[in-house]
Amino acid sequence: MHQVRDLIMSHWMFNCKDVSTKVSKSMDQALPLHERMMISVHLWMCKYCRRFRDQMLILRYALRLADLPGDDAEPAPALPKGIRERIKQSIRSSLSKPIR
Repeated sequence: MHQVRDLIMSHWMFNCKDVSTKVSKSMDQALPLHERMMISVHLWMCKYCRRFRDQMLILRYALRLADLPGDDAEPAPALPKGIRERIKQSIRSSLSKPIR
């Protein structure tokens, strides 16, 4: 009896290895509806695969943030030279004053 049940379950359910592969694959391409449904059922029951999926989503988000313009983007416009000099003078004078 258990062998029949296990055979049915193995045919209709993904194991953790299948799910992790398919979750990773789903980040790059759309999966067929029946695969998405089987993954959802497995994720509903398996906290380890849910954790893996969540970690993959975090990594995906972090990598997308890394692609945003940053240091290699156009620099912010510089302050005019006169204003920069006044700021420097203000900092120097505040540093030379005794602390009360």
